[in-house]
Formats: sequence, C-alpha cells, structure tokens
Amino acid sequence: MSTTATRSIAEEQTLEEVCINTIRFLSADAVQNANSGHPGLPMGAAAVAYTLWTKFLKFNPKDPGWFDRDRFVLSAGHGSMLLYSLLYLTGYDLSLDELKHFRKWGSKTPGHPERGHTVGVEVATGPLGQGCGNAVGLAIAEAWFAARFNKPGHTIVDHYTYVLCGDGDLMEGVSQEAASLAGHLRLGKLIYLYDQNHISLAGETSLTFTEDVAKRFEAYGWHTRHVEDGNDTEEVARAIEEAQQEPNRPSIILCRTHIGYGSPKKQDTFEAHGNPLGEEELQAAKKALGWPSMDKFYLPEDAVNFFRKTGDKGREAQQAWQKKRDAYKKAFPKEAAELEQMLSGKLPENWGADLPKWKPEDKPIATRAAGGQAMNALAKHIPNMIGGSADLNPSTNTALKGMGDFQPTEFGGPHAQGAVGGVWGYAGNNIAFGVREHAMGAAVNGLAAHGGLLPFSATFLVFSDYMKPAVRLGALSQLKAFYVFTHDSVGVGEDGPTHEPVEQIAGLRAIPGLNVMRPADATETAESWATAIQHNGPTLFALTRQNVPHLDRSKAKNADVSKGAYILSEPEGGAAEVILIGSGSEVSLCMSAQEKLKKYNVKARVVSMPSWFLFQAQDESYRESVLPKGQKKRVTVEAASTYGWDRWAGDEGTMIGIDHYGASAPGDEIMKHFGFTAEHVASAALRLLGRNEEAEKEYGGETTNVAPTSPQEGHS
Repeated sequence: MSTTATRSIAEEQTLEEVCINTIRFLSADAVQNANSGHPGLPMGAAAVAYTLWTKFLKFNPKDPGWFDRDRFVLSAGHGSMLLYSLLYLTGYDLSLDELKHFRKWGSKTPGHPERGHTVGVEVATGPLGQGCGNAVGLAIAEAWFAARFNKPGHTIVDHYTYVLCGDGDLMEGVSQEAASLAGHLRLGKLIYLYDQNHISLAGETSLTFTEDVAKRFEAYGWHTRHVEDGNDTEEVARAIEEAQQEPNRPSIILCRTHIGYGSPKKQDTFEAHGNPLGEEELQAAKKALGWPSMDKFYLPEDAVNFFRKTGDKGREAQQAWQKKRDAYKKAFPKEAAELEQMLSGKLPENWGADLPKWKPEDKPIATRAAGGQAMNALAKHIPNMIGGSADLNPSTNTALKGMGDFQPTEFGGPHAQGAVGGVWGYAGNNIAFGVREHAMGAAVNGLAAHGGLLPFSATFLVFSDYMKPAVRLGALSQLKAFYVFTHDSVGVGEDGPTHEPVEQIAGLRAIPGLNVMRPADATETAESWATAIQHNGPTLFALTRQNVPHLDRSKAKNADVSKGAYILSEPEGGAAEVILIGSGSEVSLCMSAQEKLKKYNVKARVVSMPSWFLFQAQDESYRESVLPKGQKKRVTVEAASTYGWDRWAGDEGTMIGIDHYGASAPGDEIMKHFGFTAEHVASAALRLLGRNEEAEKEYGGETTNVAPTSPQEGHS
C-alpha cells in the first residue's frame, strides 16, 4: 500500500478539499486498520480542525513545548485519530508507522490522547468534559502570565486556548462547572469549537439532550456563535475571528457537523461513533468524496506538502516571539529572569528558607493550619504557586496572604502589571473556584500542564470523590499539582457521616503514581510540603481538622518524611517486641501507647508512615530497617478504612481502623467511641503478644474497629 502519492490534485477538487479529506481518510484508515476506534468525529469535524490548525493555531512542531504557543485540547478524546492525523501531517515527531499502529501495544497512538506519551498532546483526555475543565486552567495560566509579565510595548505572553468538544462533553457536569467559572472569570482567550453532530454513542442526542446550548452558555457569560455548516471553512474562520475579538468573554462556536461525513450508510448515525466503518463502507465513503485511491494510508503529496508548510510557519512565529523576548530581557531584566526561573521548573535557591518549625512543647495545632503556614512560607519565595479552594479557604487554610485574588477587572481592579500598588486582577495567586470541585480538579491539571506554575486545589477529603477523575488523570500525566484535602477522618465530628471520610484515602492511595501524604503533626506537614515541592509528580495531602500534638523526635532514627516512613521512636534497652505503625493524627496515639506499654515491660517501636507511595519507592534495605520482615507483631492505626493496611501489618498483625460510617458528635467523643485511643492501641499490642489479661486491664470490654490480618486470629 502506498503512503504518499505523486498524483496531482484532481481538477474538480480544491487543495483545501483534498487536505480536509486527507484528514478524514487518514483517520478512518487508521481506525479500520486497528479494527477499533471512533471514525465518526474525525470525518465530521475535519473541516473545522483544518480551519483552526492551518489558519489560526500558533504552534511549532519542531519545538512542541514553545511557551507562547496556542494550546489545543481535544476534549472529545475518543476522536483521537483526528489529533494524531494533524500531528503527523503538520510535521510533529510522530511517524506514519505510529498511526498504522493506532491502539496497538507499544504505539504512540493510544485510544485516547495521553500527555507525556504522544508529542503535541497538551492534556490527557477521554473521560468526557475533563478537557473542557483543563482548558479553563490553561486559559487562567495564560491570563496570569500576561498580567504579571506583559509591559507596555512588550507583549511576550499572548496565546489562545482552543478546545474541540462534542455533545458528550457538554452533557457532563464537569464541563458545566468549568464553563460557569470561565464565564465569571471572563477568560477571553478561551475558545470552544463545539462539534455539534447530534449523535452520541447510544443514538441521537434528542433522546437525552434537547436544551439550547447557546442560551446556556450565554447565561454563563460566554460569546456564542452558530456555524450552520461545519464544512464551510470560510464561515468557521469568520467565527474564530469574531471570537478572537472578544477579549472579555470566552467563546463557544457551535459548528453543525455530520458524524461519519461521506459514509453512505453510516453518516449521521451512532454506528459511526464507536466502531470502524468496515472495509466496504470505508471504500464507499472514499468513492462518495472523490478520493482517488482505495489504498489504505494513501496521502496526496500536494496535501502533505501544504500541511508541512503550515507547520513550518510555526518556526517563523516562534522566531518572531524570540526577538520580542530578547528585547524584553534588555528592557526588564528582573522580570525576564523571574519568568525564566518559572519556566525552567527549577526552584529558587532559598525556596524553603521560611518553612515554619515547632517544638514538642508548643500548643497543638491542626495539620490543616500547619499546612497553611507552610504554603505561605513557600509562596514568599516561590511566586508561581497559584490555586485555591472550593469556597472553603477559611476551613482549608489555603489562602496565600498578600498575594491577591485572580479576578477579572470589575472584581479585582485594573488589569494588573505585577500587582502595582497592591492591585492584582489577573496577576493574583488566589483563585476562587467556588463550589465546583469537578472543575477545580480539571482546571488545576490544566494549570500544571500549561507549564511554569505550581498549582494547588483544596476541599474536604470526603469531597475527593467529586475530584477523583481529575486526580486520576493528573497522576496518569504525572502533572506537578497539589491536591489539598482537609477534614481527613471521622474526627470531623458534628457534621456527621456525610462529611466524614472513611474509604476515600484507601481509594486515593490505590491510584498509581499519586503520592498521598497524611502527616502526623505540624512538623511532618511542613516537611511533606517540602517533599511535594521537589517531587516530579502529583501530591495529595490529607490533613486534620482537629488539633494534634507536636511529636517528640528525640528518639527518632533518620526522621526523613521524604522516605515515606521512618522510626519515630525506638524503645530503650533492647529490640522491639511489637511495632506500632500510624499515619496522620493517629501517630500520636502510637506514641502514647508506647509509653503505656512500658509498664508491662513491653518494648515497642513507633513508625510514622505519612506516605505509602514514597516508602514503597525506597530500596529494600531501607524498608527492612524500618519494618523488619522478622518482626511480625505489628499494629497499624488509622482513623479510616483498614483496606490495604495488611501490606504493612503483615501476616500476624492487627489493624485498627474504621470499616463503617462515622457518627455525628464532637470529634474527640467519636474518636474515643470508635477506639482511637492510646489505651486501645496498647491493648491491641498486648493481645498480639498473647497477654490478654493485661490487655483487658488496659482497655476493658470488647475491642472495636480491630481487624486481624490473618483469618485464624480473632480479637474479642
């Protein structure tokens, strides 16, 4: 089968038509070759994508990470072959062989786009609506950099964020939250191209989706524009030009398209959505659109040359920008150095100089409060920390003091140039996400994917369920983002079971690539932030609402939070008979239990384990030094589900946790009733050692919320 063709363009078709059909059939051929995928969107939206990529999108295939490039997000990630075709045709380092191996083992063309896996993919999309939310974060990032660094006569930050989305994207709740936020923030550099083909996977959208999308977006504060024929490239171009003239409103262009365009039997049907056309139907589509060859992966030379020249234009655009940047360096050397520092991804030399420190005798504080102090100390030296909470700053303690609010001009004052005179506007570092956890998670991922920023989000741990898809994609993409979750246990108290997380942290720890940190006290919280800020990937914090004591480290061995777990306290006068392992607020219970066990002449080691993820990453010798395989008497303690703790408790250990919902009462009462006391921990250790009478004396009555790790063991 031929891959390029020397045949000239057919006289009856323009070069533009051939280029559009090249996108269509390169995509459809790859789907058919894989016998898997979604040909309908690439065939229907090809003309819209062609118009954007060849007439508007600013990009350089030879330098895909160029800072001032436009960002393109394929939120409708099931149409991934559209993006892969465009990347190949315009000259990115993505070979035709990779397209031929679409959806195959080891290829760079997976079923849905993955950031970091395929060159030119800005964000990982697939779960519908996430890309729409990512794009809001990308647009916020552009606005922040522009407000902070652009100067009169020196515009070095000026790029758009374009999104190709579909009906499914706009049905999902995350996109609706994101659109509401974008409208409030008046993100004029954000443009959605809505592939409005009226077909979803199960049938026509009229089955479920009959609202007036334009009116909905108008209510959000967006500029809206209809394009009645998505194949009319001139009309699509006019619509994009109009959107670019809307500096104070994001835009959505509703492009009426036809899924599976050109397919005689499957155009405008759901059959073109999630399945290959079939060899016979694919050839019929090629004949219907005047395609000159039935060979798979036939590429007209004139079309390929045109696309490659389009890609070459990006090099010229980048060179022009580089001249602007050079002039900027001469005129504003301090600002230029600051921008380069941010874009390098390197931390300033003094980044941790003001991290707070505490002593064991200091007044107990909640780790959420300690986290807020640590964040503000870091932000003094790391000015590109940016983020916010879901309307919960007073509770999560995540406001960056004195660093302004990211708001449009009518809410935040004049469009700031580096917060001159205390006025911030888009240069503020605190983003008010509102009660929009879904959008917040996706937007923070977009902020991280943009480059140059260290973004964070914040809400209660129980609401991590709202953010789970975004957190998962952040981990999949290894984005350097910080997800702060407070109110991390049944110690939340009076709000009751609806607000008390039980199973959440176990589920979050199960996400590959996600560093979940549950620090024991204020010191560990500050050190957790220091660890996270240096970690190349996402970090999730689980922090307490209630105050916890400052722990004594005088008997610690190599107290290094970055290793995930360490010996916090070693017994005196001999080897430990039992190991008490805790995380978060329950580590203090282990310390108290160690003291109680002394009166029974039991030697206990206390291990603080703030991060399973980091501990698992250590070499075997370090893990053995903390949790020796030969020491099988272990008690794990965490005010959450015991699920997964058997990994650390071992075959003969005991897990103290809570595998049921909480209750509504003061937090300290709840913790006591559910057995999160030093007496209960000491009693569990004594029972492991076969000293049941002493265990009864220490705690009395039945032990609760105790799970053996071996079915042979029972605990009364």
